[in-house]
Amino acid sequence: MRLLWGSGRRGQVRFLLMAIGSAVGVACLASVLTIPSILAAHDARTAAREPRPGTSNFLYREFRDPYGSQPLHRVFVARTGPGSSPVPPGVERLPSAGEAIVSPKLAEILSANPQTASLIPGRLTGTITPEGLADTEDLYAYIGTAPANLTEAEQLGSFGTGRSWRQIVAPSSLNVLRFTLGCIVLLPLVIFLSVCARLSGESRARRLAALRLVGLSVKDTLRVNAGESVVAAFVGAVLGVVGYLGVNEVMARVGLPGLHWYPADGRPEASTIAVCLLGCPALAWVVGQFSARRAALSPISVRRTGERKPPRKYGALLLIPGLGVIGGYCVLSVLGRDPSGGSASSVLVPGAVLLTGAGLVFGLAPITAWLARRLAGVAKSLPVALAMRRSEVDPGSSLRVVTGLVLLVFGASLTQGVLVELDQVSRRTAPLQEYRIGLSELGSAQRQALAKVPGVRTSLVSYDSWATQAENYVPGADLVVATCSQLAASTERATGCVDGRVMQVRDSGAPVEYDPKPGERFAFEVENGPKVMITVPRQRVQVKPYDMSVFDSGTLLVPPSLAPPKLADSAGTLTLVSDADPATIRAVLDGVGAIAPTASVEPVGIVIDSLAQLTVIRSLLAVGMVLGLVIGVAAFVVSVADRAMERRGQVTALALLGARAGTLRVVQVVQVGLPLVVGLGAAIVTGWLAESSYLITGGGAVHWDWEGLPLLLACALGVLIAAALASVPMVRRHIDPEHIRRD
Repeated sequence: MRLLWGSGRRGQVRFLLMAIGSAVGVACLASVLTIPSILAAHDARTAAREPRPGTSNFLYREFRDPYGSQPLHRVFVARTGPGSSPVPPGVERLPSAGEAIVSPKLAEILSANPQTASLIPGRLTGTITPEGLADTEDLYAYIGTAPANLTEAEQLGSFGTGRSWRQIVAPSSLNVLRFTLGCIVLLPLVIFLSVCARLSGESRARRLAALRLVGLSVKDTLRVNAGESVVAAFVGAVLGVVGYLGVNEVMARVGLPGLHWYPADGRPEASTIAVCLLGCPALAWVVGQFSARRAALSPISVRRTGERKPPRKYGALLLIPGLGVIGGYCVLSVLGRDPSGGSASSVLVPGAVLLTGAGLVFGLAPITAWLARRLAGVAKSLPVALAMRRSEVDPGSSLRVVTGLVLLVFGASLTQGVLVELDQVSRRTAPLQEYRIGLSELGSAQRQALAKVPGVRTSLVSYDSWATQAENYVPGADLVVATCSQLAASTERATGCVDGRVMQVRDSGAPVEYDPKPGERFAFEVENGPKVMITVPRQRVQVKPYDMSVFDSGTLLVPPSLAPPKLADSAGTLTLVSDADPATIRAVLDGVGAIAPTASVEPVGIVIDSLAQLTVIRSLLAVGMVLGLVIGVAAFVVSVADRAMERRGQVTALALLGARAGTLRVVQVVQVGLPLVVGLGAAIVTGWLAESSYLITGGGAVHWDWEGLPLLLACALGVLIAAALASVPMVRRHIDPEHIRRD
């Protein structure tokens, strides 16, 4: 440390850069390591409140319904006799008949929207404390009622299970999430922390060589270098942990889309703090040992700038098995074979992705040096020749600048594949989404408002035919009031439809439980009147509906002008149709919840919990991409600033020889641009193949993400332009004789 502080402002700036870089890296590391703790705390509180059947003086029944795009959980309880009762966490006692205890968020909704009062019958007597809630936005209620009002109820035994079956992220998806976050955050983070530990490598090597030449032993020389790196890394680690704690307090109050938590959930555990405070200095010590070995063993060559050894090519060999596995799955898909399923792909694909990412890092230096040597031999431009010769002699300095950005693009491609796969699993494969609401739960004004909800393409009204309360099955028919244009907009194909006629919808390719025959008559209920009989017509319209559609085969299509008036709402259903992308589905559900908060909505073919889980995973992957971007940009800024300080002597020498400022800037841009172009090109190709292999082995309908490829190319181009522009101001054409070496 005395050598560091006595070396002047340059050494102090280097120490500051190392500490700041380590702080940023440790803050990102703490964020990634704390995500599982946040999810585990959420699931633990959810499991602790789960009612369990048993023996007590209470009955219970659970209801889990959507309120907009959020799940609303209600537990109705009824006392059947005197005595003590089990108490869930977060409340002091179970509510009596006519009372209700709700979460703070649900209490806000009830006070802001009086229409929702029917969701929670009874007088509010308290709120649930955080111990009994999954997160700050949880919609949960305990409602007291009479035993006679609870049908199909169970006897309550206790609260709490060992493991909740309503986990915020399913275990299979959680494993994929951990692996993806590791690729897009932890891999670049290790590179970044290594970069921070090797700042000013050339000047430090010269200083260490001088110490070695005046008599310091090899071991002590290595200790001097490691000591500086370890102290800087430890100071940065402390700052990073403190910075993360402050960010957690803010983000816990803001939250992420679909994911909210209490500040205590995000505070790092002792093991996480130990990893941050000890892991970063340990990595700095290892890197310091290797980076200073040449100066300790061969100080004369360092002081006299001896010829450097070319970078080793063994690291590039990691690309061979990685691309072999990834490419093999892609070839199988092209040949029409389906390699999905089985346990082999679940091991081979992640392993191949890791090998490919490592090959990109270790193989970039020899490939760049080889390409620079070839380009320098044919270059006719002085700036290009200077840049290529410098890249040939010292490819490592340029690679430290661009490696983080290359891994960011590689991770972005993998993230796209994960999102595509999860999107296929969590929603219908059809391009349209239907929502069914009972007409008896809606007023006339609400029906008109629901048809105008943003995202709704069309709305349809359907009715079930009347049937007697018989024990045996009585076949019936459904009636849909719609036009031919509405039929065409809601199905995959419809031919032969004629406006102004009652027709039967028929899908010849689908089996039906009962196919009404022409001439059969079915009764439909009418409000306060006799039943209306409708005859099945001979005219049929051939359709190919989407799965689980309101236009099932055998349905009667009745135009609005011929629909019987005042059909009974008790037998009617309002069906809304929208696009099936998750953003539109959430927007429509939120719109329905705002207009008809007490109505029960059935999103056909999807589960609200699955939609909420997809939102959480998207948010966490977005956080991972932001952290990866922070790491990549921080590595670029720190490396470029350090490189500018290291090259001041070379820039001064070139300026004294007559090099112009424009020439020096072009040299700087080309030096950064060459490895960045090579790295980004390799990242796009290997990343897209890795994404495709993941989709192929996932068994989904999408194997090749052609839509995501232009986005990757645009991101890579943006990274290249930004890096080139950021490199220009780092060159100062300032002649300072002190920067010339005086060996």
